[in-house]
Amino acid sequence: MSALSLPQVSRPRQFRVHVVRVQQLLCRRGPARSVRQAPSAGIRLTRRGRLVLIGIPAMLLAVLLLSLAGLFNAPAKASDSAAELSLTPTVTVTVQPGQSLWSIAGEIAPGRDARDVVADIVQLNNLGAGAVLPGQQLYVPTH
Repeated sequence: MSALSLPQVSRPRQFRVHVVRVQQLLCRRGPARSVRQAPSAGIRLTRRGRLVLIGIPAMLLAVLLLSLAGLFNAPAKASDSAAELSLTPTVTVTVQPGQSLWSIAGEIAPGRDARDVVADIVQLNNLGAGAVLPGQQLYVPTH
């Protein structure tokens, strides 16, 4: 024989078929598998999410700053000094039976709008309901 060897004949592989029930697969506890989780990258925001997270608080801050600027820059003072204040010229009127604020306003200032005169009388006398009683004394503007 020569030094050459003949190729070996390969044998066909035999596969084993295992029939396993679904219940066995579900209850089967095999070796613990390591589940690799993705590292948490924090919060991923969409464009709308960034708008909500950054834009809305920024708008609220701007509204707050504008409101405070308007509050501090508003000309809310009546006058710079007490010398510049003027008193409203008034007369005292006693309410007679059957009189109302409208009739008093018409008698005192016939050239002015009665609604304005009634509003001035209510403000001067701190009248809540605008009703008057006979014998009540009222301050009525004469301008």
